[in-house]
Amino acid sequence: MEIFEIALEVIDLRSFSNLWYWIALAVLWSSVSHWVLGVPHDMIHRARREGGQALTDVEDLVRINVNRLLHVVDGGALVFMGLLGFWMSALGMLAFYYRVEFAQALFLLIGPMMIVLWVSVIECRRIAKGASQGDALLRRLTIHRRVIQVIGMISIAVTGLYGTWLNISVSILN
Repeated sequence: MEIFEIALEVIDLRSFSNLWYWIALAVLWSSVSHWVLGVPHDMIHRARREGGQALTDVEDLVRINVNRLLHVVDGGALVFMGLLGFWMSALGMLAFYYRVEFAQALFLLIGPMMIVLWVSVIECRRIAKGASQGDALLRRLTIHRRVIQVIGMISIAVTGLYGTWLNISVSILN
């Protein structure tokens, strides 16, 4: 029974007071802002600096990832959005109506990812319509990365403020 108690201390379901939650939040936003439409940010910089084969590599990666994402969205968007709406609604109800802290933590992780997905699909459509080569593509990817970083900064700030408020209110009640 001692191992179970140690595991519960390490993996605390009081998410906002757990260091692992904040590490996961940082890793999530770091990864999302580094991989812009499936292309690592350093490849975009190298393509802008060197051109040639590096630019061709970025164009190919973007073409593959844009086509893949648009195929998934166009092929099963209705079913996917219905399921996503159901699960996000259920998670939101658990989080803020029933006040389940673990659900609140998941909602504050997953909710902004839905915004990132929506912005990414819009950007994929723009790229598919024409801005898919050279400097125009690199500019679109850079702008998209900055939009994702702004969403991430707002999300981290909201999560931090909410988590702090929740931890303070829990400690006052105890």
